[in-house]
Amino acid sequence: MKKLLLTVLVMANFFALYAQDTASNKAPSIGFKIGFLDFKKTNGTDNLTSTAPYFGLQYFKGINPKLDGMLNLDFSSLKYPFYVSKLIPKANSNQYYFAFDANLNFKLLSDEKKVVPYITGGLGLATTHGAYYTAYVPFGGGFQIKANQGSFINISSTYRAELSPLTKMHFAHSISYTYPLKLKDKKPVMIPDAPVNSDPDNDGVSGDADECPNQAGVAKYHGCPVPDSDNDGVNDEMDKCPNQAGVAKYQGCPIPDTDKDGINDEVDKCPTEKGLSRYQGCPIPDTDKDGINDEEDNCPTIAGIAANHGCANLQPIIDKFTSNLKFASGKTLLTKKIAAGLDSIFLVMNAYPNMSLAIGGHTDNTGTLKINQKLSEQRAVVVKDYLTKKGIIVKRLTTAGYADTRPIADNKTIKGRAMNRRTDLVVLY
Repeated sequence: MKKLLLTVLVMANFFALYAQDTASNKAPSIGFKIGFLDFKKTNGTDNLTSTAPYFGLQYFKGINPKLDGMLNLDFSSLKYPFYVSKLIPKANSNQYYFAFDANLNFKLLSDEKKVVPYITGGLGLATTHGAYYTAYVPFGGGFQIKANQGSFINISSTYRAELSPLTKMHFAHSISYTYPLKLKDKKPVMIPDAPVNSDPDNDGVSGDADECPNQAGVAKYHGCPVPDSDNDGVNDEMDKCPNQAGVAKYQGCPIPDTDKDGINDEVDKCPTEKGLSRYQGCPIPDTDKDGINDEEDNCPTIAGIAANHGCANLQPIIDKFTSNLKFASGKTLLTKKIAAGLDSIFLVMNAYPNMSLAIGGHTDNTGTLKINQKLSEQRAVVVKDYLTKKGIIVKRLTTAGYADTRPIADNKTIKGRAMNRRTDLVVLY
């Protein structure tokens, strides 16, 4: 086996040592190939590989115009169909397969032809998983097809004959694309001496009069182009804003911003009304048109008041239920009618947790001021206590007594005095 390996290496180096480096010989080239291995079916091989795809690298070097040296390095994964042997177990799974061979290709035509047939032969050595080595003799033929830049396509088929007891004879069919390691030197293009030109930029201004001899210009600017002071691509003669960078669409001026909100008119959806970039140049919207913009409006789709952060005015609702908060003369007792009204007020407060109430107690003018003051305070506290027992937190309720100082009706009549014996609720937001 050592002698065989030495023979392959000597074969591989033969054409490298003795190759003639002439213009008619093939330049050193490297290529990539793909193909498949075709093994002869062996009786009793079960599922051993009969065909397997492989890929590899090729190296070519011209020895003379009709003879090339070729190296092949192939790789595949297969169940190698060894001959039956007690020393070699049958393959049960795919193993890595490497093959290396050195060949001489005898060409029937020179490389200048489009299609060149050739015959090939050499020596090779393969290994399966680095455990077993098989030697073979590849011989066969192929076609070389000329491509661009000294590259070529190579189609070949070889028969790999047995050269060691483990070798399984088989065919190897492949196609490859090979490219030279160094392209052919191109002949330099001889450029005749250019005639002396006193106006190299052909702008009609020549000699010392042209202050920009390598740039076409106009006589008005001593052979230089029309200036563009703001470097916006619009020359000063056409630029209405020559000292401010702009765009040609606006004759060299910047895109206008009519409403001066920092958003140019081309992206401003409200170009005549100051706005914000997050609203594409429009003001903050007020969807419900209540005068409170949506960013500050807690109820942006329902018109409300500023005191209630854009939500509805709750005072009329509370007033509706406090119309029944009337007390008997000298009493603080909550009747069923009063309790029903307070139950409704509780529901409103529960629905609007940001709302608070200022509870004011009142009396008619009968009795002394001292007695009426205390009675009015007690009436306010009774209402507060009822609501807190229902679940309203104390800090949302304040109380005050006003005795008979704030009448809403004439205390000279029975009906008027009955209306003054009341409790008022003022909404606080």
